[in-house]
Amino acid sequence: MEPADAGRRLDAFLAERLACSRAASRRLLARGAVRIDGRPLAADAKGVALRAGERIEIDAEGDPEAVVPEPECPLAVLAEGDGWLAIDKPAGTPVHPLAPGERGTALNALVARHPELQGVGEEGGLRSGVVHRLDVDTSGALLVATREEAWRRLRAAFREHRVAKTYRAIALGDVPGDGEVELPLVVARHRPAFVRAAREDELERARTTHTRWRVVERLRGATLLEVETTTGFLHQVRAALAHLGHPLAGDRTYAVAGDETGADRHMLHASKLGFEEIAATSPDPEDFAALRARLRAPA
Repeated sequence: MEPADAGRRLDAFLAERLACSRAASRRLLARGAVRIDGRPLAADAKGVALRAGERIEIDAEGDPEAVVPEPECPLAVLAEGDGWLAIDKPAGTPVHPLAPGERGTALNALVARHPELQGVGEEGGLRSGVVHRLDVDTSGALLVATREEAWRRLRAAFREHRVAKTYRAIALGDVPGDGEVELPLVVARHRPAFVRAAREDELERARTTHTRWRVVERLRGATLLEVETTTGFLHQVRAALAHLGHPLAGDRTYAVAGDETGADRHMLHASKLGFEEIAATSPDPEDFAALRARLRAPA
């Protein structure tokens, strides 16, 4: 340790030297991977002030919360820049693992190509670099940070609703026209997740959401929409359209009856992301385009 580091908090020192988040440095402490003068430290040592002449040893290998790299998993990059990547997430692929050792997520493929994103972000670990999420069966543009400072900038942009997000959706029925809705939503069930409009007595814990849509094409028994959201909430587009009587084709959670489209998953695709220098566009995936074409055909 350099004399100039005397008096610094241990977690801040570790985060700087290891180029990781403070959360990642605290995980190192929690598993006994940090020693001062040969003495192992516990998680509650995060605020310890360093003293001149101390020798700090770090065993940063074998983090049980590290994401397993999967170089064999395909990864389509839509755009990239200083500290960030926008990828094209396939439908059916989770964004990140939920448990140590889990494979088959977008993050497994990402860390295989960009190991530097391990530990990025306050959550770090199994959510390293993740700045926003898409439902497992929602396809399209997903933004990930590969450096800590970029993660902080992008998380702030999402939190302050400064990221432009555009979706394409195939909604059941004949949506009358362009429109928008301000809707207080609550999570009514967690596993599996179910979101609905809040009742009067639930407004205090509800999140007010803003959803705007434009009719792109009228199909047989459905409508192709372009949807923009200024807020971000679990199942926002799916729940808002279902509340209006036009759930998504293939949505087993919200379109419980009357869906004759034959869609294998909910037809929601994150087509565009934009913020400052970031511009990412994802074309309609094959199943989305195929359903659109089928619903155009004469009955």
